[in-house]
Amino acid sequence: MLVAFSVAPSGSPRSGGEPSPGASVHDAVAAAVRVVRESGLPHRTTSMFTEIEGEWDDVFDVVKRATEAVIPFGSRVSLVLKADIRPGWTGELDGKVQRLENALDAHED
Repeated sequence: MLVAFSVAPSGSPRSGGEPSPGASVHDAVAAAVRVVRESGLPHRTTSMFTEIEGEWDDVFDVVKRATEAVIPFGSRVSLVLKADIRPGWTGELDGKVQRLENALDAHED
């Protein structure tokens, strides 16, 4: 499965924990992306979403831990998630994009 997700804090940072009061949203996003990168699953981060590929339980474990990494940065957390569930397929993080590029190239001739 492929999952595209975005996680961000809102509200004031939680008292008594990290981060500092001047922390920015990019610090929270960095904490989430660090979890994704350390997972070892295929992934890609863009300006709006992080995409991750793997088995259901593995992907959602990473999304949960990435979300939990953002909790200290605000009084609440927003999670936006989109999933493409296609059993038996792998390599779709790049495969879907490559098929699109091939279709575009075919129409240029």
